[in-house]
Amino acid sequence: MKMRNQTQFLEFLLLGFSEDPALQPLIFGLFLSMYLVTVSGNLLIVLAILSDPHLHTPMYFFLANLSLVDVCFTSTTVPKMLVNIPTQSRAISYAGCITQMFFFIWFVGLDDLLLTVMAYDRLVAICHPLNYTAIMTPRLCVQLVLVCWVLAALDSLVHSLLVLRLSFCTHVEIPHFFCETNHVIHRACSDTFLNDLMMYLAAVLLLGGPLAGILYSYSKIISSIRAISSAQGKYKAFSTCASHLSAISLFYGTSIGVYLSASAAPSSASTAAASVMYTVVTPMLNPFIYSLRNTDMKRALKRLLFRK
Repeated sequence: MKMRNQTQFLEFLLLGFSEDPALQPLIFGLFLSMYLVTVSGNLLIVLAILSDPHLHTPMYFFLANLSLVDVCFTSTTVPKMLVNIPTQSRAISYAGCITQMFFFIWFVGLDDLLLTVMAYDRLVAICHPLNYTAIMTPRLCVQLVLVCWVLAALDSLVHSLLVLRLSFCTHVEIPHFFCETNHVIHRACSDTFLNDLMMYLAAVLLLGGPLAGILYSYSKIISSIRAISSAQGKYKAFSTCASHLSAISLFYGTSIGVYLSASAAPSSASTAAASVMYTVVTPMLNPFIYSLRNTDMKRALKRLLFRK
């Protein structure tokens, strides 16, 4: 009962990047700028797709969902940090930490699953172009997105419930700028074997599984592109996948890099700095990746921004 009362009124301390007061304005300005670019860029992608009938296709439907998830993903962690810096407070309540953790895991899983669905969409478009509209029906697209949302939510719910069963001491410092699951779990006063086991299972099923699906899809796509006789046809087919490949490389490259660095130095503040790559930088760059090399998207954005 005593430990339960401690957990009920517990506060976590998010140590962030640096305790140097001179660096706080720089960190605040940098993260505020990145957050505003992320939100505005991804919302522009969503609005451009909604406003242009030419973009009402499966590929752009999935892209609109990915952009919306990226906005939610970044909004889960960055605003709390931006509030803490000027108020000079590092505290986050127990309920706030669990809530932040739940939404963070949810949106990370959604990003991963949506990138897999987008790989399947490119597989059908390139390997079965004549049957593309018959296979990728609006009903199937909605069902695929709903499955992504539900699976990611279930995974997040399991992890959150497992954290709720843990007991924490009264003074808990997290060397991060948000309640990252691994850091929170390993600051519990009770046994975390089940939590660690579920984290490994989730990594295999919800990270390894989708990655295997993406690799399989692109192996088939590459085989189909190599069978195209003309160089122009090969370039056109590959160009439809270039943005998606860039987004996949950025997401998985930064995620794997962060967790490798976390395994090497789990308590190091450098892990928090490295995690900025996939929590902030990746969602910020996705709108540029999908718009700069995409003629249809650039045309839709111009119509949205400059129409009379």
